[in-house]
Amino acid sequence: MGFENDIFISYAHIDNQPLSEGQEGWISDFHRALEIRLAQLRGEKPKIWRDEKLQGNDYFGDTIVERFPKVVLLLSVLSPRYVKSEWCIKELQKFCEAAAMTGGVRLAEKSRIFKVIKTPIARNEHPPEVQELLGYEFYQLDQSGRPIEYSKIFGVEAERNYWTKINDLAYDIKQMLDSFSSHDDNGAAKQNPVASTGTTIYLAETTFDLVEERNKVKRELQQRGYVVLPEQSLSPYYPDFEQVVCENLERCKLSIHLIGAKYGIVPEGADKSVVVLQNELAVKHSQKSPEFLRLVWMPVGLQPQEPRQEELIQSLQSEPNLLQTSLEELKTIIKDKLNSKPQPPKEVIAEDGPLRVYLICDQRDLEAIAPLDDYLYNQGFEVILPLFEGDEAQVRQDHQEQLQMCDVVIIYCGNIQEPWLRTKLGDLRKIYGYGRSKPMLAKGIYMGEPHTPQKQRWCRTREAQLITNVKELELFVAQLIQGGQR
Repeated sequence: MGFENDIFISYAHIDNQPLSEGQEGWISDFHRALEIRLAQLRGEKPKIWRDEKLQGNDYFGDTIVERFPKVVLLLSVLSPRYVKSEWCIKELQKFCEAAAMTGGVRLAEKSRIFKVIKTPIARNEHPPEVQELLGYEFYQLDQSGRPIEYSKIFGVEAERNYWTKINDLAYDIKQMLDSFSSHDDNGAAKQNPVASTGTTIYLAETTFDLVEERNKVKRELQQRGYVVLPEQSLSPYYPDFEQVVCENLERCKLSIHLIGAKYGIVPEGADKSVVVLQNELAVKHSQKSPEFLRLVWMPVGLQPQEPRQEELIQSLQSEPNLLQTSLEELKTIIKDKLNSKPQPPKEVIAEDGPLRVYLICDQRDLEAIAPLDDYLYNQGFEVILPLFEGDEAQVRQDHQEQLQMCDVVIIYCGNIQEPWLRTKLGDLRKIYGYGRSKPMLAKGIYMGEPHTPQKQRWCRTREAQLITNVKELELFVAQLIQGGQR
């Protein structure tokens, strides 16, 4: 006995009725798109089956039930009508019964049921068989909170999101189908060995505005052979939420937390959002498991949309593991963290050597910074400039090491923009997280040309001494020489 169909699509008949004359139904369009994308990913056309004769008064015949043992996966398209349909619920139940005879519904960390959410429904209204599964949401909420389904009839953005979600779904289905490439004598599926790294990563649930970014990170991690948790929806109730998150973190080497513009959902019984709670639980886990790694990321130029989120972002500025980079840079840093090997002992700087000044600048200002570099060197300081050659991970590692070892930091502000300066000041707040054990002697901001009112506002801070001319520089250096004994 073998499987005759790869996928059965379970759906409500009304969800395939076109909104206007001449259009194809949403389910029919979805069926075709999934079939094409899966064929492209697998190199062969998948066998997808759905009952196209569904009617509200049809008898649930034995024909469908008899075919379920020969179907690998069931794809459940949820909608308000679906959860009210006795027929649809019975399809779910009968598939689960049939799957029990061919390896079970769950295989390792995966489910043979895929949940597609066409129209939003409260999670507690989802059928029990799929309630805890992470779904593939084919909609987004507009500013008024109304759902806009992913479809070409709702505009270019909705159509683009539709194809992105189809690709995510097709890739996950491909992985599951690949594991069913052979069967034992009883018809049960035998899973082929998968090229796994043996490493599990916790990719925290985030707010809706960063769902696509989270999906991209998840997809890349899975393609590299990492197991990504959580694999089921987190409980909306506390303390069940805490228990599930802690159990997942125990299995992981690294947690990744994406911070967006919105505060997020607060579980019942808690007073903080799921985003905040997951990060705090990861912090506690890292305190008792020093080998556990944690990264917090937010997009460059993030503008919070709620007062609570603004407070959260400000509090995270002192977070030693905070990254404010592009998404591609985040992926590079994750890769570096996961592939890092034990480092040789760090360079030990003789306590009686010259004071080390780390002169931070943008690469575009290398020529402009030369006179300042020469002046500091002639005053007896050891001057270190940032590393600009090498890959991104090497450059960032060198930057953090210099912040650990230097005695003085001077940030040169020439042809830069405010986000660049904010990032460098943020790094100064994280120096103890980078491994520094003693305070710096001094921190300065040297304002190079052009001297604009706008730049003066950027550079004004109580965290570093502002230097705008030669006399102020001479005073800064004199103070270092006078009080700069190691």
